[in-house]
Amino acid sequence: MADYDALPPALREWLAGARLQWSPASARRAWRRAMWQSLGRKRAAMARMDALEDAALAREGLHPPPE
Repeated sequence: MADYDALPPALREWLAGARLQWSPASARRAWRRAMWQSLGRKRAAMARMDALEDAALAREGLHPPPE
């Protein structure tokens, strides 16, 4: 639980609505990459996290790929 508590507040907020279960370590790695790609903008990073999750769900056949 301490690993989860150490995550940035914006990432914890995103994880609260996530459709997949994320380990704190994998969420932190994805978040760091998303923040880097979005130039530090939290909302853009959250959108990138949503896209990652959508892609994972599509790979598993749990929801159609985005159009």
